[in-house]
Amino acid sequence: MGNPDTGLIGLGAMGAGIAATLRSRGHAMHVCDARPGAAARFAEGGGVALDTPAQVAAACDVVVSVVVNAEQTEAVLFGPDGAAAAMKPGSVFVMCSTVDPNVSIAFEERLLAAGIHYVDAPISGGAAKAASGQMTVMSSARPEAYARADAVLDAMAGKVYRLGDRAGAGSKVKIINQLLAGVHIAAAAEAMALGLREGVAPEALYEVITHSAGNSWMFENRMAHVLAGDYTPLSAVDIFVKDLGLVLDTARATKFPLPLASTAHQMFMQASSAGFAKEDDSAVIKIFPGIRLPGAGPTES
Repeated sequence: MGNPDTGLIGLGAMGAGIAATLRSRGHAMHVCDARPGAAARFAEGGGVALDTPAQVAAACDVVVSVVVNAEQTEAVLFGPDGAAAAMKPGSVFVMCSTVDPNVSIAFEERLLAAGIHYVDAPISGGAAKAASGQMTVMSSARPEAYARADAVLDAMAGKVYRLGDRAGAGSKVKIINQLLAGVHIAAAAEAMALGLREGVAPEALYEVITHSAGNSWMFENRMAHVLAGDYTPLSAVDIFVKDLGLVLDTARATKFPLPLASTAHQMFMQASSAGFAKEDDSAVIKIFPGIRLPGAGPTES
């Protein structure tokens, strides 16, 4: 049995990489994106460019959605020209965004009522791992949904974790990952900022920390952006305003304290309100006063 006809909605940094990986692994790809020309550019290398989620859904057995947030996912599914009304009974929708777990549970319920299967499948790893097929999927779904989506999930990722037999668990694990990612970026920025303020050569500090116990994946990855003075957004400041907000909302519902996540969220909020919202999330370092960043003048003191 061949690969299912596969659709992908959302050709951003992660979505484009996933679509290219699936195409390279033998999936007939049907794609669309809200940005004019994005789907056509992808289809130049193979695949079918379509205009709306509904057109993608009508053509495919498995539809993968890689948009920014719950609001965009809602629009992809249930907005004008949305996928849900066009999906064939028994087809499956794979939701890869970071959303409130309760929202993902509600998506599953609404689609099941229409005879459509659903996989709660947030992703992690960044654009490079998406393009190389090495990203991580944190999934949860009913067995029937997995039966229909497994070939696509296994083709698009290096690791697919199956965390539960219905929606919700995948999104819960993803927001815990985002708690750590956000806190680690904020801590890395704070450490680098202190080093700069104290006059330590930034390249030497980076070299020492990345070979010492204080290192983290986020320090090594994001502080390289700071050293280069390059804040081109691979993951923007506002992504962590959103994601850490989801973390805090989840904990608030059960009155669970998250002091480090709360502080990191405020740091990203401060960076966003200072005009760095669309810059790379490493730009959170710009909130620290009186430091001279590589490739730039000093921040305000």
